[in-house]
Amino acid sequence: MSKPDFDDPNLPLSELFAAWPEVASVFFYRRMLCPGCPIAPFHAITDACLEYDLDEDAFRAELSARIDDQADGDGKLGSDN
Repeated sequence: MSKPDFDDPNLPLSELFAAWPEVASVFFYRRMLCPGCPIAPFHAITDACLEYDLDEDAFRAELSARIDDQADGDGKLGSDN
């Protein structure tokens, strides 16, 4: 089974977490409750950014970096750690 399109603006958060579980750490780092939320199947990244008043482009870049870090075997979260 192929991974969903990360850039799909309608990608439900539940599918995001299923395909790339490592991104949950980015949400937790920002104290976002999206991983495990019963609304995750109905919300996309855009909705989460609106709810938590985040810049969507910056947040997507952070998520992408986490996915890339995991693919490279780094496992670190951003430059703060």
